[in-house]
Amino acid sequence: MKRRVDTSGAGSHLPGRRAFIKAGALSYMGLSLSDYFQLSSLMANTNPKAKAQSCIMIWMFGGQSHLDTWDVKGNSGFNPISTNAPGIQISEILPKVARHMDKLSIIRSMKSESNAHSEGSYYSMTGHLPTTTTRFPSVGSIVARELGQRNEMPAYVTTSRGRLNCRSAGFISPMYEPLTLTSSDRISDGKDFKVADLTLPGEISVEALQARHSFLNLVDERYRKMEAAANFGMVDAFDERALSLITSPAVRKAFDVSLESTKTKETYGTDRFGQGVLLARRLVEAGCRFVTVDGWNPADGHNWDTHYKNDHYLRNVLVPPLDRSLSALMEDLDQRGLLESTVVLVMGEFGRTPNINPGRGRDHWAHCWSVALGGGGIKGGQVVGASDERGAYVAERMVTIGDLFATVYKALGIDYTKTYLGPGRRPIYIANAIGDKQGQPVHELV
Repeated sequence: MKRRVDTSGAGSHLPGRRAFIKAGALSYMGLSLSDYFQLSSLMANTNPKAKAQSCIMIWMFGGQSHLDTWDVKGNSGFNPISTNAPGIQISEILPKVARHMDKLSIIRSMKSESNAHSEGSYYSMTGHLPTTTTRFPSVGSIVARELGQRNEMPAYVTTSRGRLNCRSAGFISPMYEPLTLTSSDRISDGKDFKVADLTLPGEISVEALQARHSFLNLVDERYRKMEAAANFGMVDAFDERALSLITSPAVRKAFDVSLESTKTKETYGTDRFGQGVLLARRLVEAGCRFVTVDGWNPADGHNWDTHYKNDHYLRNVLVPPLDRSLSALMEDLDQRGLLESTVVLVMGEFGRTPNINPGRGRDHWAHCWSVALGGGGIKGGQVVGASDERGAYVAERMVTIGDLFATVYKALGIDYTKTYLGPGRRPIYIANAIGDKQGQPVHELV
């Protein structure tokens, strides 16, 4: 059933009015674009002292093996290699990223509170375990709320809804939900990328849509006469913004990966992963605040949940696209002058076990794992924390999800000590650490 939002007092008449400007698949998580703008009239709240203006999260769903990528130990099937950052070694299966470690840092002492995919994803995106009483806001929604919208671009875009709605706005307000690019949005070949919410059916031109909008204005006169007391002004403003997004050359251009050169598309990778990362660069360049990209290829049928043949899938399926697209992103951001204004965060819901199971795989492990991050004023070429000799437990400097969020918020100029009032008017930290404590920025990085 389609979700309905009514902020105008026009009651049951509004869906009929909106139907005139819906251009086919103009929906986002059940909302029309007009609804989306009714719920997302964000005012810019940029801190002039902040270096970062946006964040790209590459989400490694399934739980990336830290032992075989960022924190190689003797129980890994791969060898460590040196990088261009003195003293930092990473896995041999990340040779391209190794040449950009001066722009990235690694936290090797992450700890979270769930070994289950759904709970772990929710926790890593919100800083909270899921409950039956409260839907917590995701980090992307918090950034959208705190920084607001730039230019005509949506503040928060994601390439998937994820599990347990872990990327949602939770209790803060539907206006901070992400604009979601689903499997119907073609980004697989890098040649004919189209976003369903921004693409008109073939038989409808921009001119025809604008003509329909003019007809809508005539219909509105009838509604106004029937319900003179209704406040149509705000609804009109949102409808105009929805129409503007659909017809805006700048917005449509930002989502059009086909405008990139063949060389650029090939550098990132012409699969869904690589083109998703390339799209993320285009979106933050155009003004998006937070973009989440799925760091695996649905077409391959394998995510980072390597219970079976861990080494095989890492070497041949999972890591090569990451190595290619992440290194391309860091170099591209740097060359375009966007690295200082864009935080890049590479993470999943947890790591993998230090032991190899009978299927030659690794199982879920939340006790100690790694993330990589850089850009946006975050110091590169650093290693924070350490795991024990087997990569099983934190040996020094435990870092929580709340600490990670506080680090990103500080880079973005957001007050990381802020709380939101949740259900029952209970204050909830936007950077919530283990034990519902205030997360603290990783001082070595910001």
